[in-house]
Amino acid sequence: MKRQQLILTGAGIVLIASLFFFGTTVTKKENTGMPGPAASSVPLFNWNNYLQAARQKLPVYQQNYLNNLENSVKRGDVKDQQIKLNNQLASFWKDSVHQNDFYIFYTAEAAKLVNSEKNLTFAARLTLKDLRNEEDNAKRGWKAEQAISLFEKAIDLNPNNDSLQVELGSCYVFGKGMAGDAQSTMKGIQQLLQVVKKDSANMEAQLVLGIGGVISSQYDKAVDRLLTVIKTEPGNIEAISWLADAYAGKGDKTNALKWYEVSKKMVNDPAYTKAVDERIKMLK
Repeated sequence: MKRQQLILTGAGIVLIASLFFFGTTVTKKENTGMPGPAASSVPLFNWNNYLQAARQKLPVYQQNYLNNLENSVKRGDVKDQQIKLNNQLASFWKDSVHQNDFYIFYTAEAAKLVNSEKNLTFAARLTLKDLRNEEDNAKRGWKAEQAISLFEKAIDLNPNNDSLQVELGSCYVFGKGMAGDAQSTMKGIQQLLQVVKKDSANMEAQLVLGIGGVISSQYDKAVDRLLTVIKTEPGNIEAISWLADAYAGKGDKTNALKWYEVSKKMVNDPAYTKAVDERIKMLK
């Protein structure tokens, strides 16, 4: 099997256990989620159709409740009313319907109107965390656009915040990049390189650069970045998992097996072990 095909069609490792043991969000490596340089553009996602379809599935009393909420904005201080409305809609979808997509969307809409660094950053990080576990490529790309817009607005208010800069780059890599847009991957990498140029010890940036290297088939660069992270953070399971994939991508079976085994021992979860073993079978 060709090296790139291994990455493209691998069983896909989901670091479920790390969510429980380490409290971090780890990107799901999808069956088709690691495009090479020639990957096609991200398919379009129609948010309005998605929202309307979800509303139509609600019982009549909840549909009526939403209609009444949306008709509550009157003349006067319209902006404050719209902020309140978006927060109410966010709470409704989260607490009454348990639909996270719409909770995040309306939280972001409220943040845009408030236009404070705190609110924008909260909504942006919420969206980035969510898109990293999104399985649908079209929706992942759309969520990436929303997160990018939010981070850019927050950066406008605080241009010197390196964390925001790293997270903006991450949106391109984990969002449109993993959804199939190779140009976005490279844009994210360039964004992150600006950060490490100022601060090479920024391990968050180094990690995402390493992941971006795997996604864009720059395996040697990916290995260097990920080893740098692991040297500083030996328990970083995400870096270890992607390092194994980087070695697999470059055809270094020995090191790929080594780091896959390390990751299995660290996670110690049957579902994860099964996913890794399936991936190992593809190594030739």
